Amino acid sequence: QVQLAESGGGLVQAGGSLRLSCAASGRTFSSYAMGWFRQAPGKEREFVAAIGRGAGNTEYADSVKGRFTISRDNAKNTVYLQMNSLKPEDTAVYYCALRRALNWDYWGQGTQVTVPS
Repeated sequence: QVQLAESGGGLVQAGGSLRLSCAASGRTFSSYAMGWFRQAPGKEREFVAAIGRGAGNTEYADSVKGRFTISRDNAKNTVYLQMNSLKPEDTAVYYCALRRALNWDYWGQGTQVTVPS
């Protein structure tokens, strides 16, 4: 069983930055892809970014390309999401997830990010 715990959310003014962290339990963290998703009020959960087992393989939603950076530290069982140039439309609950094969199998509880307009 894998447990994921996000941290680092908060309130930040437009144009500001935040770094989210997601700590994973278990000894096989480095074997799996990790991702970040978000869900804004009244909207469905959407993909934000993903990183493969090797840190060089990353993918981003078009809405965050050039502003967000996903990274991982396998020694710390942690994945990060550096968010720069934040916009009000980035306001959402952010979730990290772990993918063992085709599906995102494990999810964290989420951390709130608020960017006032």
